[in-house]
Amino acid sequence: MMNNITEVAYKPVRRIVTGHNEAGESIITSDANTPNVLAQAGKPVAQVVWATGVGRAGGLDPAPAGHKFGFHSDEGSLLRIVDFPPDEVYDQEKLVEFLESEGVRDKKKPRHFWFHKTQSLDYAVVLEGEIVAMMDHGETVMRPGDVLVQRATNHSWSNRSGRNCRMLFVLLALKEGEEL
Repeated sequence: MMNNITEVAYKPVRRIVTGHNEAGESIITSDANTPNVLAQAGKPVAQVVWATGVGRAGGLDPAPAGHKFGFHSDEGSLLRIVDFPPDEVYDQEKLVEFLESEGVRDKKKPRHFWFHKTQSLDYAVVLEGEIVAMMDHGETVMRPGDVLVQRATNHSWSNRSGRNCRMLFVLLALKEGEEL
């Protein structure tokens, strides 16, 4: 997947990073839009704000423009903001190909095209709009301020609202068989 932000309009995420000066005092080291953006027609817009662990980029910025991330970062974390378009906007074929290429697609007979399972503990927070969190059995509508704790389960996101939904995810990689 290439980083191609010219295909889809999106609202940038402002990223403010702190650090220390030579005297050991706290400072703001950067204040700009998040550079790592994946925006392609027919898919959600994903902006990785920060990363730790194996998946992070080398150097001072762990999430620079063009750096490819998986669903999570082994031995670390990802902070990702995702804008989910309404379900009818998706290119379902491309999304299924994407989930397949990442090795997370539900290959049974899922009741929604977004069903996938990752080996991660995810904190999912709705910032704007609404979305339906779907499990194999059951679902619930999430609105701004709602938090879902996704514990390495098969799940899907269905946006039935007709408007974009913006969510914040903190994704923590788990080792195979790790208890939650």
